[in-house]
Amino acid sequence: MKRRCWILGTFVVLASLALFVTSTGAQPGTVKQIVPGVWFREGDLENQGHCNNIIIEMKDYLIVVDANFPSGARLAMAAAKQVSSKPVKYVFDTHHHGDHAYGNPVWTQAGATTLAYKGVAEEMKRYEPARWQATAKGRKDVGDMHLNVPEPPKQTFDKSPFILKDDTREVRFYFFGWAHTRGDGFVYLPKEKVLCTGDAVVNGPYNYTADANIGNWPAVVRGAQKLDVAHVLPGHGGPGGKDVLEGEAQFMIELHKAVGA
Repeated sequence: MKRRCWILGTFVVLASLALFVTSTGAQPGTVKQIVPGVWFREGDLENQGHCNNIIIEMKDYLIVVDANFPSGARLAMAAAKQVSSKPVKYVFDTHHHGDHAYGNPVWTQAGATTLAYKGVAEEMKRYEPARWQATAKGRKDVGDMHLNVPEPPKQTFDKSPFILKDDTREVRFYFFGWAHTRGDGFVYLPKEKVLCTGDAVVNGPYNYTADANIGNWPAVVRGAQKLDVAHVLPGHGGPGGKDVLEGEAQFMIELHKAVGA
């Protein structure tokens, strides 16, 4: 009984910590310029299950972070057209979950190349097509794709960082280890000090741990904290500063203690 009460008390503290970092004023569906050439679109998680998207402008093309669900992909695509006339060349899947990767076919049909760390494709092989087929029964946008399996990323990398650059911007794609999933990818813009985290770091009470390694999660965040960061753009919740990274690390440290007690 005492142990159950202690765990309950710990989760109250964790919930308070989660809420501590959520006061960003962002609204679902809004597009905010973070720095010149980088935009953050807040996804409507509550009503549509969408993740956030980040649009990064290069000299001749755009990079979009996360494919989203199919319906979210179309909204992100429309947002990209609003902020720039350049085509979307790459869409980076931060991980394999449906709200971040099931929109892949929408992007590739429009001419983009989907990109991810190799662990994303490996996770799809591990968990699919069961999850896709189950999701298709409950989500019209997935069912309307008329596919039996999700589309994996068209291009993967196994050495971190993978770099895309031109004479206007450098974008680095990192893998720091197994946290939220075995394939968690980060996107970092060194000049602009912008870090896109997927669901390895969220801003608020949005952590999902079914495929996670809670014990290793803080170490992954510590890896990201070694970068020079001013802007953190999470997979869910509003944009924030580097304090969002520390909040995630501390949350997982306390959660691991509670679960292991």
